[in-house]
Amino acid sequence: MERILARITGEKPGPTLVFFAGLHGNEPAGVTALQEVSDRLSAREDSFHGNFIALAGNLNALEKNIRYHEEDLNRIWHHERLEQLLSTGAVSSKEELELLELLREIHLIFENCNPPFYFFDLHTTSGPTEPFVIMNDTLLNRRFTRNYPLPTILGIEEYLGGALLSYLNDKGYVSIGFESGQHEAPEAIENARHFIWFTLAITGFLKLDAAIQRSLRNDIWNQGKARKTFYEIYFQRLLTEGEYFKMQPNFENFQWIPRGTTFATDSNGLVTTKKARQIFMPLYQKKGHEAYYFIRKIPGFFLLLSKYLRWSRMDGLLTRLPGIDWADKERTTLLANTRIARFMAKSFFHLLGYRARKQDADHLLLRSRERNARTKSYAAAPWY
Repeated sequence: MERILARITGEKPGPTLVFFAGLHGNEPAGVTALQEVSDRLSAREDSFHGNFIALAGNLNALEKNIRYHEEDLNRIWHHERLEQLLSTGAVSSKEELELLELLREIHLIFENCNPPFYFFDLHTTSGPTEPFVIMNDTLLNRRFTRNYPLPTILGIEEYLGGALLSYLNDKGYVSIGFESGQHEAPEAIENARHFIWFTLAITGFLKLDAAIQRSLRNDIWNQGKARKTFYEIYFQRLLTEGEYFKMQPNFENFQWIPRGTTFATDSNGLVTTKKARQIFMPLYQKKGHEAYYFIRKIPGFFLLLSKYLRWSRMDGLLTRLPGIDWADKERTTLLANTRIARFMAKSFFHLLGYRARKQDADHLLLRSRERNARTKSYAAAPWY
């Protein structure tokens, strides 16, 4: 398999769409879907607008149908690590070599293609699931993902460090993930195809009449029964290296689990809900450190409130409060002393666009991507 699955340049100017698939080698559905769509695009006589580029992720792991060899390719996109790789070229794992090759392709895209840039990361899950969108929480990403009649998960960046999409979101571009189904499910390929075709249409790469575009949207709408709304993650069960964990069978994404239900076993025994929970991405494979998450629906009022607070740059007042300071000159990251700023809940920072990562026992680093968002470059897009 080649790194570049497809590269199609339109006759007319337009956006640059970059699709990734197979960052995890046991998730080939996105690769297959991209190959099928690119074959059909090559056979069409339409005039395309802009660029369509499809990249395969972990080539060695895809060949062996394993998630990864030595480390998770979608957890190592840390800025310091990337800078060192680019400066030295010295790799310490098979996944670092894959990362370096992907990073060079991304840099070539920025050098040779025109904005606006869109990035899409195609995945599947180990357990049964309806399709859904997952994204870093920026107003630009929110506005774009409203085009999809799918459940959308906000705030994954607070729990997953070193993800490819976080790296691209830091640069201010529309960057979202799409989970099309369970790994080996035939519908996972079909769902990914529908997502790709609809995305080509709404971004303007492919000009389709309104009836066909509505039909594509309906294909996506009919993929599942989960509510087409925004959810946030509020709990993650993270596993340490070698820790025992096993999900009970027959739990699915977005499923409500009643209070008192045993749904897994870990090193301490049975894992039972103390209250009703909505589970997200239960782990049904050997590799991976994220056992499961709990999610909740975000009320529309809070989405509107956060939109207003971010537009009005209310976060600029935060450093006047005790225990909160800017952590960088660009004023995109806050440092909160949790001993002093105990009164500030994470949910308040979420409203302002900040997501927390623990610095040490007494400090939180809170990062926002709103100020980096390249919103103006998308203003002429058909969906905007």
